[in-house]
Amino acid sequence: MNLRRLSSVSLGHLVIDILSSSVAMILTVLAVPFDLSNSQIGVGVMVYQLVGSLTQPYFGVLADRAGGRWLGAAGLAWTAAFYWAATFAQSYPILLLLMSLAALGSAAFHPQGAMNASDAGGRRSSSSTAIFFLLGQTGLALGPALAGFLLESSGLAGVRILAGASLPLVFLMAFWLQQPANFTQRSAPGGKQATPTALRRSVFVAFVLVVALRATAQSGYYGLLPKFLADQGYSPSTYGLMVGIFSLTLAIGTLGGGILGDRISHRTLLIWASLLCTPFAVWMLYSSGWAFALAAALGGLLMGVPHSILVVMAQNLLPKRQGLASGAVLGFMFAAGAAGTGLGGWMADFVGLPAVLLLMALLPLGAGVSAFFLARDVASRPVAAPSPVPGD
Repeated sequence: MNLRRLSSVSLGHLVIDILSSSVAMILTVLAVPFDLSNSQIGVGVMVYQLVGSLTQPYFGVLADRAGGRWLGAAGLAWTAAFYWAATFAQSYPILLLLMSLAALGSAAFHPQGAMNASDAGGRRSSSSTAIFFLLGQTGLALGPALAGFLLESSGLAGVRILAGASLPLVFLMAFWLQQPANFTQRSAPGGKQATPTALRRSVFVAFVLVVALRATAQSGYYGLLPKFLADQGYSPSTYGLMVGIFSLTLAIGTLGGGILGDRISHRTLLIWASLLCTPFAVWMLYSSGWAFALAAALGGLLMGVPHSILVVMAQNLLPKRQGLASGAVLGFMFAAGAAGTGLGGWMADFVGLPAVLLLMALLPLGAGVSAFFLARDVASRPVAAPSPVPGD
């Protein structure tokens, strides 16, 4: 693996997702002074994620043209700047505007990060992509815990600390990604191209359903679980830690899924991880203490397995347009999750958060069933390593 390229985008992913995962925490803390309802919290998370997702294909095209050379550092700097500015918002609409602008930096970062991580891995693209997402998921895990502690001890000034701490990574990425990635055409071993089965309507629909259902479950838990736990009387630092357990093991599952994806069928992993995830996701809602920690750990572990596999599958289907493929699948993941979280927040005002989260816990069952319809060759196709970039 090209460790310098992989480590630079992975560490950047860690930092930018620490910032992104604090959105729900900030909105939860501001629920009292801004008099926010469950639907407003859900809409806040949804708007942030939609802005950060729907623009990703555009940034993916830019990444294809520039090789991801500058988008990573610029995206992280942009997000940090608007997070810092958001701490001075005096109203809910201004807060949403500033966070939406911050989301553009995340949208710029992710497509170039995913394609550079895949490129850095060569023949082990699933493993290197999993490492990239491991650091991102770790950021999502650390974000609620860090934000909860800083918000409880320092108020919104704690978010400024998080934003300022990201600046060293901006300079690191700018220095280590001076050479653009070289994305020559990727093909299967022996020069075979993707077969027509990759374009069958049933396979496409199945892939879309797997991505959408899994993303909605994950995003719904990230966005609404803090409010669910706060309603039960937990403090910000406590429910931040509780959500962090789920997020951290989800990151470990992402790494494990990527490593296994270089060795066994992607389709098999998607089916079993999705089906086995559901009981533990449900258990989280009806437990506390050590039982919650165990349920969150196992639920997060299994929910994380498909993440990097789905990105690599999309890249395999568009071997010449790695940035576009990465931006499209990640953008759709985030958009589906954002729409589901927003809808869930709205529904919670009528039927309650426990019922909404229970519904979201059952969505991985649908993802597992949908994965049965993925063609085995599409879901498992390896790719050859691209040519190395001189001097990189």
